[in-house]
Amino acid sequence: MSVPANLEHVATFCGNCSCGCPELYVDKDAAEEKRIIITDDFGQRIQMSVGQLSDLVGDVKAGVLDKLLSPAGV
Repeated sequence: MSVPANLEHVATFCGNCSCGCPELYVDKDAAEEKRIIITDDFGQRIQMSVGQLSDLVGDVKAGVLDKLLSPAGV
């Protein structure tokens, strides 16, 4: 993905290949509800608010998604 100048790169999830790993960006020029951008390795993206990202991070820290990492979870 070519990154527009208005996007601030925050993180790359994987980064050990050249397959177009998922990435996290902040678009400070976007409307509040679309400020956070997560791209995937297929060229798609989702946009969410900082509050929604905060809820997601809280759930991850609380272990809500841990079951997805077990062999039976996938």
